[in-house]
Amino acid sequence: MNSIASRSNLSSLPVAKLCVQDKVYAVQAILFDKDGTLLDFTYTWGSWGEHLLASFSDELAKKGLPVLRPELLSTWGMIYNENGEVSGYDRNSPISMGTISDLMSLLAQEGYQAGLSWAEAKVLAEQCRRSADEQLEASRTARLLPGARAFLEQCRRCGIRLGIVTSDETDAALKHLEWLGIQAYFDVCVGADLVNQGKPYPDMVELACLQLGVMAERTAVIGDTNGDMQMARAAGTAAAIGIDEGGMTGRRGYPAADTVIAGYLELRIS
Repeated sequence: MNSIASRSNLSSLPVAKLCVQDKVYAVQAILFDKDGTLLDFTYTWGSWGEHLLASFSDELAKKGLPVLRPELLSTWGMIYNENGEVSGYDRNSPISMGTISDLMSLLAQEGYQAGLSWAEAKVLAEQCRRSADEQLEASRTARLLPGARAFLEQCRRCGIRLGIVTSDETDAALKHLEWLGIQAYFDVCVGADLVNQGKPYPDMVELACLQLGVMAERTAVIGDTNGDMQMARAAGTAAAIGIDEGGMTGRRGYPAADTVIAGYLELRIS
């Protein structure tokens, strides 16, 4: 990545101090994961996942085939409380780290095991995905994590360039940023559909840095999974910062991180 952005471009951008606990990083750009980092993951994707699997089960039942296991969303990484409500997610699970294509393959596998041909299972998975997407579009079930907007404002005031690097598809990510009212803060948005290899590989960071005209070593990455941290490390970024909103995972969940925070109040730009 260091050979892509020129030193002349680098010198034309302001350098700010990103203060995290007792550490200070010199940065010109910050790349954010989207889900679980800016967008409340459980609130949005718990609803989407339940609708997806309910639709798929209904279609299997219509065909006289066994329906999906009730615990399937849990095996994908969603966490339920004692009342049977979605209450969190495993930060290193398929539903958190996987692409939409990954999840569709997992769902199609369930259809195949239930008795569909692989082709039928893939078509049904996509059909149910469209239904879940339409339900999400209608409800616009999305909300920001606490403190995110205030931190984005800090970055804007200091002239820091901002980007999104997400396992979601780019168009969907842009839509979610619009729903959250924060799209204007970001100069670039790189989804998994724009690169050859998604997280934990460095491709998304490399492309985002190229588009921003910054060097990886002057860029910080903030994400909610260790895959985000591994991506940052592989790209040679200035900092890999894990955000463990609610303290669900703790430092042990981010072995590749430079530091782990519980929320945006622990970050400061100057």
